[in-house]
Amino acid sequence: MSQQRRVRITSPQTRIALSRRHRPAQHLVPLPAPGTEDEALDARARAVFARQRRLAVRTMAALGTLLFGLSGLLGAFPGLGDVAVAGIPASWLLLMTASYPLLLLIAALHVRAAERIEDDSRRGGGQGT
Repeated sequence: MSQQRRVRITSPQTRIALSRRHRPAQHLVPLPAPGTEDEALDARARAVFARQRRLAVRTMAALGTLLFGLSGLLGAFPGLGDVAVAGIPASWLLLMTASYPLLLLIAALHVRAAERIEDDSRRGGGQGT
């Protein structure tokens, strides 16, 4: 009996993804030479990125506090599920009327602070957040 060769069958997307990993990273920009203006711009861009990263961590902490705090509040007061306002449990009303506007507020404040960081960097402002 002859040995049959096994054939590997993959989808076209998998073949494309597998073929990409063998290509060099052509989209990377080389680092600026020391002592050039590009090096100073690179340092400023890294500083802006670091400030925005710290802002993102604070925003994520605020989101976590909101979501886990609201869940903790509902867990601490289970009676809110029994109280109904216009036939809707108070716990549901609290989730719908408190969480989404606060999420929108956190998002708007984050975008405003991130834009302020970029504006400060364009004006050559300080490192404070």
